[in-house]
Amino acid sequence: MTNDRVRGVVVAHAELAQALVSAVETISGVRGALRAVSNEGLGPAELAEVIGEAAAGAETILFVDLAGGSCGLAGLQHVRESRGCAWVAGVNLPMLLDFVFHREMPIATLVPRLVRKGQAGQRAHPSPPAGTD
Repeated sequence: MTNDRVRGVVVAHAELAQALVSAVETISGVRGALRAVSNEGLGPAELAEVIGEAAAGAETILFVDLAGGSCGLAGLQHVRESRGCAWVAGVNLPMLLDFVFHREMPIATLVPRLVRKGQAGQRAHPSPPAGTD
């Protein structure tokens, strides 16, 4: 399960990408499976270039924070111009943790799995109505 066939790049606003990568590495003990890219101080063309450098021509899944934000749009541009890449918006820890342990899977199988894991990690529990103890 340590085959680096699929590379992961987390693209997010400000320091979020590095925080997510750091959390995954701390929880999983797996280092180097993910690369962090921040949009901070970068225009659209510069961000797209940094994403391309992080992907380095490898089969890559881009995990972005917001689909319609600068990170999502630059990531989508990279995927459209590159072979063997995929784009997943709404990145969260459950999907990244699953990714680091299943990078050997074919990208076409891995992406739907990661989306399911990310969605399964979402939960809500309403608070009790006001005035009830």
